[in-house]
Amino acid sequence: MKIKALYAGSFDPLTLGHLDIIQRAADIFDEVVIGVVVNLEKKTMFSFEERMEMIKEAVSEIDNVKVDMCDGLLADFVNRNNFNVVVRGLRGMSDFDSEQQMAQLHRYLYKEGIETVFLMADSKYAFISSTMAKQVISLGGDGENLVPPCVLEKMKGRLNK
Repeated sequence: MKIKALYAGSFDPLTLGHLDIIQRAADIFDEVVIGVVVNLEKKTMFSFEERMEMIKEAVSEIDNVKVDMCDGLLADFVNRNNFNVVVRGLRGMSDFDSEQQMAQLHRYLYKEGIETVFLMADSKYAFISSTMAKQVISLGGDGENLVPPCVLEKMKGRLNK
C-alpha cells in the first residue's frame, strides 16, 4: 500500500525548517502533498498564488512532493483526498501542546485509519518561525539561514519596494 501524506500550513513564508520537514517526510512516505492553506481572514505577506509559486520552486527537485491548495476544514481536505497520514512539524514542547489537541480533534473528524505523525524539527531549525524570519529580514538581517533562496529573493524584493 502506498502511503500518501499531507503537510499543511500557511507557509507565509516557507522556511528552511518547513523545507527540512518536507524533505524528511518525502524520505518516509511514498507521496507528500504540501497543502497551502487559504485563510482569507489572515493577513499574509504573500498572496496564496505567490506562496504556491515559491513552494513549488523550493521543492522542485523532490520527486514525490506535490503542492496543492488546502481550503476549508483540514479534515474534509484529508478525507476527500484519501490521505493516510497528516504530518506536523514540532519545534518544541509549546508546539506539542497545541498540535496534540488538534490531532485529537482531527482523529474524530478523519476517516478511520488516518494518523497524525509528528516530526521533530532539526535542532538547527528549531528556532525558526515564519514570523521570526519576516522580522529579521524586514530589519535588514541575513535571512540565508532562515528561508530558501527563492523565498529570500522574493522577500527582499517585497521589502525593498
